[in-house]
Amino acid sequence: MTELSRRSRLLRRTAYVCGGLLVLAVLAGGLLYARLDSNIRTDEATARALRADHGSRPAKAGKAQNILLLGTDSQAGWGSTRADTTMLLHLSADRRSASMTSIPRDLMVDIPACLTAEGNRTAAEYAQFNWAYERAGASCTIRTFEKMSGIRVDHHLVVDFSGFMKVTDAVGGVEVDVPATVHESVDDPDYGVTLRPGRQLLSGKEALVFVRTRLGVSDGSDLQRIERQKQFMQDLSRKVIDAGTLTSPTRLYPVLDAVTSSLTADDGMDSPAELYSLLSGARSLPPQAIRTVTLPATEHPDYIGRYEPVEDEARALFKALREDRPLPRHLYNAYDKDGHRDRPYFEKS
Repeated sequence: MTELSRRSRLLRRTAYVCGGLLVLAVLAGGLLYARLDSNIRTDEATARALRADHGSRPAKAGKAQNILLLGTDSQAGWGSTRADTTMLLHLSADRRSASMTSIPRDLMVDIPACLTAEGNRTAAEYAQFNWAYERAGASCTIRTFEKMSGIRVDHHLVVDFSGFMKVTDAVGGVEVDVPATVHESVDDPDYGVTLRPGRQLLSGKEALVFVRTRLGVSDGSDLQRIERQKQFMQDLSRKVIDAGTLTSPTRLYPVLDAVTSSLTADDGMDSPAELYSLLSGARSLPPQAIRTVTLPATEHPDYIGRYEPVEDEARALFKALREDRPLPRHLYNAYDKDGHRDRPYFEKS
């Protein structure tokens, strides 16, 4: 199997798993459905903020769906919550193709003035992308993405990063190939974890370190971490399918409970039935109909450790998404499938 086929299977597997889990939850009915439905939190604060700024948002175009997925992380010593993982799930209007685009958290962007939950207005600034969530939550991240891309976000899902830990434990651990030593040491002596290179079964605690840790791994970049997150999602999806979780009620419920308890969603996606309705069409897509990409970015010349978009390729990518057309065939990615540094963009012919 080619690398493209393996990568393109990520979204199809993930949608299959999510769709299967959600439809079985719907069929279960009664108290089970009510419990799972109550787990998902409705993001009313974001809805209010977006309504207040509706005049500055891009217009809705066509029947394609754009869902912004945010992975948030509350880490000891930060004193705030950050969205360190952002992906745009694009479902074509005819549901015959889909794509997942990762946005680097360290990408330098124009963050607009945003309305906070307390009713205050932040100052517009040029800063790294993940600061938007820290400034004013999901609504500010959505508006920052829309300002950068010109793409209207139809729905959003916020997933607590601890959800990786809960779901991983619920399926009995996930086997992954760790490409390089991953070490995270924090003030709590019971939390420090070191993962050695090689294929191994990760517990929930270890999985959280694998998808979250950046500093001290390879070159410490966010782009390299994005590749590990993609790998983990593919391995998790494979584990759920291969273990027969979808057909075993005793295995299914803990996974459903872990998934839904980690979600905050807008009012159009805040129930298992609504999530299943939106995602079900992606389950049967063939590999060649799905793209998993990272927004082309390279080192920023003025900010050490930060990135700027590769302008021509970023414009082409966003234009294709806005117009619901196939993505450009070739998009620059600084890392190969093993997470090793490729040649800088300006050296590529």
